[in-house]
Amino acid sequence: MCIVEQIERFVQQNDWTIELYAQQVSQVDGIRPVERSKNPPAGIYWHRISGVPGPHLLKFIWWFFVNHWRRWQDNRSGRVRPDLIYTPGTNCLDADLIMVQIVFHAFYEQARGELLLRLVPLRTWPRLIHRKLYYQLIMFLERRIYRDPRVCLVAVSHLIARQIQQFLGRTDVVVIPNTVDTGRFNPEIRRARRLELRKAFHLADNSFVILLIGNDWKKKGLDTLLRAFANLRDLPVRLMVVGKDDRELYRSVIHELGLQDIVSFHTPSSDVVQFYAAADIYAGPSLEDGFNLPILEAMACGLPVIASIQTGASENITDGENGLILKDPQDEKQLARFVRQLYADSALRQRIAVAASEFVRQHGSWDQNADATRRLLESINHRKST
Repeated sequence: MCIVEQIERFVQQNDWTIELYAQQVSQVDGIRPVERSKNPPAGIYWHRISGVPGPHLLKFIWWFFVNHWRRWQDNRSGRVRPDLIYTPGTNCLDADLIMVQIVFHAFYEQARGELLLRLVPLRTWPRLIHRKLYYQLIMFLERRIYRDPRVCLVAVSHLIARQIQQFLGRTDVVVIPNTVDTGRFNPEIRRARRLELRKAFHLADNSFVILLIGNDWKKKGLDTLLRAFANLRDLPVRLMVVGKDDRELYRSVIHELGLQDIVSFHTPSSDVVQFYAAADIYAGPSLEDGFNLPILEAMACGLPVIASIQTGASENITDGENGLILKDPQDEKQLARFVRQLYADSALRQRIAVAASEFVRQHGSWDQNADATRRLLESINHRKST
């Protein structure tokens, strides 16, 4: 989402030509068909990279090599001769600027205990082994790419910058935090849609709904959240989990904890506001998360938020004022106490919600984010050309 917000502004404000190599593109305005001329007019041109079916590790490897191959072909033909290459994460070996949203070395340290085969049923071993192999590959690429001093790194939080220094030895990381479009995410829109969405998700009037959004549920702290819910069964709580991950990894845990009627999984949607509208609070107990944009989106919508201190978005929270900070992301008892506290005290919920939405409204915008990134890109290009 950050890249989408930036490239739209690069084109509108700077008259740049953006050659976008991606497997899928959504919510990007002004996409043009690829020009075959060597000097196409300013705009965003999508070069679609094919995908393959199969596990995530295979999909990533395919993407990594086909992305390089397609760009090499376009460069050889003379059609695409970029001044700069900008990418999120470890997507290519020749980037000039990389936006770092997670440091897998730091995440793996937190998740190591959760990845032990002896802790999960035998039938889930292939999936867990696949996940560990994927993490190992990304950590190899982090060492290979991020340690190269010729590559400029921009972190989405100060937490990420500290982790890059700790695990990869770089002390020159630039920090440009993510932000939120408050025209789209705000309390007024959330309240206006609340009754409609509660009915659509079949939620009872007295249900107290906790929301989690993310695609890597291990990283997002779903294990801790489920254990916390086992201590909350005396309350009318419900958990909505939104994202793309392997639900089968959690079926047995949900059954063992007796949470079958409490937990529901939902497919991601471009209309993400619908999930915030249906919820009462947002819980983000991430083991490791460079930023965790849904936390800031929830705050903007006026939802009380519980955030792990291991997520970059927690840098926007003053504990007890505009959110609650979970000091240990694996402390399910503290997490349960926070949920119970917010459930019991409607005045506290209201006070935190108002402070959260007001904070986001006053701090930063995508225009400022894109402008800071533009200046960084221009400085890199100037350095390359001199």
